[in-house]
Amino acid sequence: MPEDIQVTDSVRIPELAIEVRSVRSSGPGGQNVNKVASKIELLIDLARIEGLPADAAERLGKLCEKRLDSEGRLRVTAQESRDRSRNLETAREKAKALVLKALVAPKKRRATRPSKSAKEARLFEKKRDARVKARRKDVPSDSD
Repeated sequence: MPEDIQVTDSVRIPELAIEVRSVRSSGPGGQNVNKVASKIELLIDLARIEGLPADAAERLGKLCEKRLDSEGRLRVTAQESRDRSRNLETAREKAKALVLKALVAPKKRRATRPSKSAKEARLFEKKRDARVKARRKDVPSDSD
């Protein structure tokens, strides 16, 4: 049975919210791939995560939008190793990292204005470019 994933002091994913599946890995690996189910799939019920603030739960839902199954559970996979227990730890770390990422509130953008010197520099550059382009024009000849 899987054990709890402690994300922070106050946030944890209880073992009741976690379902672990072992499946066959894809990719190279010789005969081992055909006979050993070392890939791990963690299915996590997002509604059962304890201590997660409402705003963080909303961010987590958006972060995991494409990883949700038909029942709304987060699907995390790991197949980096040929060892099932190592893949289980990797999957648990991935799930923990996702929840930690959702806990961080994005900074609000503050509207700023360009400084007076920045405006003047921009206008100077524009005038310089205009002079360069004006010199490229064909000068009409007097023989026509």
